[in-house]
Amino acid sequence: MTENYNFDFSKVVVINTNDQSWLPSPMVGVERKPLAREGKENGHATSVVRYAAGAKFKSHTHPLGEEIFVLEGVFSDENGNYPSGSYIRNPPGSSHAPFSKQGCVIFVKLQQFDEGDTDLVNINTSEQQWLQGQGNLQVKPLHNFEGQGTALVYWPAGERFLAHKHWGGEEIFVLSGEFMDEHGQYPKGTWIRSPHLSGHHPYVETDTVILVKTGHLPE
Repeated sequence: MTENYNFDFSKVVVINTNDQSWLPSPMVGVERKPLAREGKENGHATSVVRYAAGAKFKSHTHPLGEEIFVLEGVFSDENGNYPSGSYIRNPPGSSHAPFSKQGCVIFVKLQQFDEGDTDLVNINTSEQQWLQGQGNLQVKPLHNFEGQGTALVYWPAGERFLAHKHWGGEEIFVLSGEFMDEHGQYPKGTWIRSPHLSGHHPYVETDTVILVKTGHLPE
């Protein structure tokens, strides 16, 4: 892909990744579904990536960091093994040689860290306790930095949230169930990026879990 893709951060983007085809990457056995990216191989990118069993990626450096959530299987590198539900942040300047013995699917964001955001994070969210959020929501905080936040949020069936706006935008990946608002319905596997000062009135009808990131998009 040599042109920018979904790189206008002033627009709402909704992609049901179940409807996308897998595209090859430079490494054999590693495929991806691009969600947003610069028109160059090592630029800013948000993608769903699939490793076939035994697939390996050559050692590489993350000049502006890498953020991963493991959706299926076990993702690995020379530092450890990360099962489904793992959240990983590799800070700017870090490097690794990832692989997967059994195969895996990951949600990954590349080259998107702000200056000073240098935390190395490795959380197996299946071992975290849910914390009480607003209303009946439950939350597993994953990372915070200068107004930016990443978390898992559990919405019990029938929950409705207050109408609100997103300062610094909001990005959601639906992990289970179906997320909804007045603009549409978003089943498992849907990615939603909403720009600075966008707003909505979200709700669910069935138990739903989302991965959500806020405050990180251009103002």
